[in-house]
Amino acid sequence: MSFTESLTQAWPWYIAGPLIGLTVPVLLILGNKAFGISSSLRHICAACIPANIPFFKYNWKKEVWNLFFVTGILLGGFLAVQFLANPAPIQVSEKLAAELGTYGISDFSGLVPTELFNWSNLFTLKGLIMMVGGGFLVGFGTRYAGGCTSGHAIMGLSTLQWPSLVATCCFMAGGFLMANLILPYILKF
Repeated sequence: MSFTESLTQAWPWYIAGPLIGLTVPVLLILGNKAFGISSSLRHICAACIPANIPFFKYNWKKEVWNLFFVTGILLGGFLAVQFLANPAPIQVSEKLAAELGTYGISDFSGLVPTELFNWSNLFTLKGLIMMVGGGFLVGFGTRYAGGCTSGHAIMGLSTLQWPSLVATCCFMAGGFLMANLILPYILKF
């Protein structure tokens, strides 16, 4: 298998996990920086919005490295889609496909089911609940928890922070509740 072919395939957990995990000590050793993505939106707003809002009045230039980090993620995602896309169809387990089929979801050709996530569906009750309501809850939860899932689960747990353990447990419990108890009722609309 060539190097390019290996980049287009899913990496096993024992390679991807340590690579993600090594991000934490590298950031700490090289610059005493914390890994997290959600704070970058605050930095962008502080840099671009000249309003006199106390939340955005801080020295955002100290955190400019985070903006380069996020830019690198966006650039890496663009390059991966353009040059390293796997042409094979998305694989969904037969059990999940059968369950989603009972809700009228059968197109698994993209990253998300097009029956749920499209522009015309945005203006339906189901679309408003899932896209607008879900987006609001994710944003609110990120701000309320003091960080996103990646920041708490990767950085917070590796630095043994108790609030990150609580937040990560709540993220997981919320995900299980949503996927198994709430989402089936929303999909029935």
